[in-house]
Amino acid sequence: MDWTTRKVLSLRLSNTLNASFCVEALQEAIAKYGKPEIKISMDSPGRYLDNIFIERLWRSLKQEAVYLHEITTSFQAKRNIDEWIGFYNSERPQTALDKRTPDTAYFTRAKIRKAA
Repeated sequence: MDWTTRKVLSLRLSNTLNASFCVEALQEAIAKYGKPEIKISMDSPGRYLDNIFIERLWRSLKQEAVYLHEITTSFQAKRNIDEWIGFYNSERPQTALDKRTPDTAYFTRAKIRKAA
């Protein structure tokens, strides 16, 4: 997730505790959107604020896309979550972004950076 615009850049689901899927998501985000301008934030023990945007995202996703549906297969779970992330990025306005969507905020910021 881009913290400034709240845009979900990459997502992986896994039913194991193996960390490789996290690394794959990070590699995909960097390949698709480039290296971040600031250092990558890693959660530290006792620092809930390090991950507050992701925690809020997961809460919204669970309440709006997971708990409302009877999901019986991993394919169905992935489809529901992918659809919700698409909605979140492109259609859901964010108060913190002056009622813009994460996509609008992200790509506006990208244009400004290129012009500078």
